[in-house]
Amino acid sequence: METIRVEIAYALPEQQLLLTVLIPKGSTVITAIMASGILDQFPELVLSNNVGIFSKKVALDCIVAENDRIEIYRPLVMTPNQLRLLRAKT
Repeated sequence: METIRVEIAYALPEQQLLLTVLIPKGSTVITAIMASGILDQFPELVLSNNVGIFSKKVALDCIVAENDRIEIYRPLVMTPNQLRLLRAKT
């Protein structure tokens, strides 16, 4: 079976992680994430949050291609409007 290489990216304020995995050609985003083992390292990850490939939002059942970078996004702590209001008050 032919395999492809993809990267899984996840960033916290104090740590960035980039994992490379080999998965069967025709695999989905969720398959790549599970194969990376990132959920073992960060059990608090919620995959219902957005994920993307090269900054474009995709579904978990999206088929990945060779050299794709799958990005797992964290929820916003504050919306941009809330942040602007906070900055204006200080």
